[in-house]
Amino acid sequence: MSHEAALNKLKNVITFEFDHVGIAVNSLSEGQKFYSTLGLGADSSSEEVTSEKVRVQMFELANSCRIELLEPTSDDSTIAKFLKNRGPGIHHICLRVSDIHTALTRVKEAGLRLVHEKPFRGAHDCDVAFVHPAATGGVLIELSEYKGKGKSR
Repeated sequence: MSHEAALNKLKNVITFEFDHVGIAVNSLSEGQKFYSTLGLGADSSSEEVTSEKVRVQMFELANSCRIELLEPTSDDSTIAKFLKNRGPGIHHICLRVSDIHTALTRVKEAGLRLVHEKPFRGAHDCDVAFVHPAATGGVLIELSEYKGKGKSR
């Protein structure tokens, strides 16, 4: 199957919505200052994703998209390494998908490079996996499927 055919098949099977932009910060308290100044309130308390050695805080926008602040909880975490190499700033863009397993299968079939071959439990009751920036024009893309009970927000 050609790359284009695989991508067209992907579009027809799975729904995608913009979910959030992830921003790496040295500390949540420092990162929150700007968003609080704008009048945005955090939509919940911070949450730690132990497997990724990160603490996250979400800010909901009026259009149901969110801003996610990412604070490292360990010097050897991916976010700590990102901050050391690039400083605070945009880390990733997240797309909410209706079926993460099918999305990952289709991405693999299209020959695109993944950071994670299988989804893992991320923050906010979601299964997540990342597509490598080399496959996306330089942007780290998170695919996320809500697995909690009830409404995804």
